[in-house]
Amino acid sequence: MEQIHIRSIRPEEAEAFLQLRLQLDQETQFMLFEPGERKTTVEQQRYSIELLLRQDSGNIFVAEHAGQLVGFLEATGSHLRRIRHSLYIVIGILQAFTGQGIGTRLFQEMENWARQRQLHRLELTVMAHNQAGIALYKKCGFEIEGRRRDAFFVGGHYVDELYMAKLLNDER
Repeated sequence: MEQIHIRSIRPEEAEAFLQLRLQLDQETQFMLFEPGERKTTVEQQRYSIELLLRQDSGNIFVAEHAGQLVGFLEATGSHLRRIRHSLYIVIGILQAFTGQGIGTRLFQEMENWARQRQLHRLELTVMAHNQAGIALYKKCGFEIEGRRRDAFFVGGHYVDELYMAKLLNDER
């Protein structure tokens, strides 16, 4: 099997990145968008990538296999002083590539990037029934900090949302 490469996204990959996100919307119920809900254009996606990279307050790490994007981890920060030590994370990996350590590698790459910038808090949310996601996040050092009851309506049922975070350089 050909190697998986983990790296930062390039703005010219906006179309491929958008296609990855659209495919994830189709494949999994664990992402926010339902199939057909995402209305982002390639131009909007490119602008979003360029803005994120230009501000240096976040990054999108991609997993590439045989020239195709098969997963991503988007880490978004802020320029606001009170929260600029934090990153909010969204991750998605195509079903055909889950269980191969790609998620762990994406988190490692992002965490190295975050530490270089002296960031302190990594945070994400996850649907409470996403057991594989929760297991990955715990493996990467995240802890559950809270629960938002009936936050989503998925497949005819209400689903809770968990708040998870990891503190870098935790001196407590």
